[in-house]
Amino acid sequence: MSTPLLAPERRALLSRRSLQLAYVTAGYNLLEGLVAVAAGAAASSTALIGFGLDSFVEVSSAAVVIWQFRSRVPEERERRALRLIALSFFALAAWVTVDAARSLLGDGDAEASPVGIGLAISSLIVMPLLVRAKRRTGRELRSATVLADSTQTMLCTWLSAVLLVGLVLNALWGWSWADPVAGLVIAGVAVKEGVEAWRGDHCDDCALPSADRAAGSGCGCGPDCADACCADRTT
Repeated sequence: MSTPLLAPERRALLSRRSLQLAYVTAGYNLLEGLVAVAAGAAASSTALIGFGLDSFVEVSSAAVVIWQFRSRVPEERERRALRLIALSFFALAAWVTVDAARSLLGDGDAEASPVGIGLAISSLIVMPLLVRAKRRTGRELRSATVLADSTQTMLCTWLSAVLLVGLVLNALWGWSWADPVAGLVIAGVAVKEGVEAWRGDHCDDCALPSADRAAGSGCGCGPDCADACCADRTT
């Protein structure tokens, strides 16, 4: 069963939508990061600060998507950018792990943070909406990069849930250990994201089936593939 190729007008519309979604994600993550770090510093919360720093790294990830859709990005430059993002994730994980260990060993307890709880709830509302929009756009556009970016946004949703649990447990029952434990979970996810960015796993998912694979490239993408990684594999 064949799938009709996208008309140029529809492709242009979806590409603009992908850019708009990336801009919205970057803007929200930037604001989220600023609020989280400020609230985390005020409450001595490892989880909140780690969550905020992760948001800043996610801004860099969104920038790669913006970069790719604004111009055809050579594979070498794209992979260099992804490895810089990976190093940022590793640095984040190392810092959060050390700070969480310090907190668990009794060197200061996190205070309750109503601002942090409100931020986590806000992210749990906004992020799933972005995930849904990105997945619908990515599937129609047959863009592995947009779909991979939606997965990153989905991870942010889960991190928001982990953060919320840790902050609520600390606020309601004074379980100060819940905050650094939530921070360690965030660090673990950061390591996973770093490894995937270093390997360039978003390109490995590029082989979305095209309408006519035989007429497409060796990566399995047809002429409608929007990803630079696919284009580079044909050379």
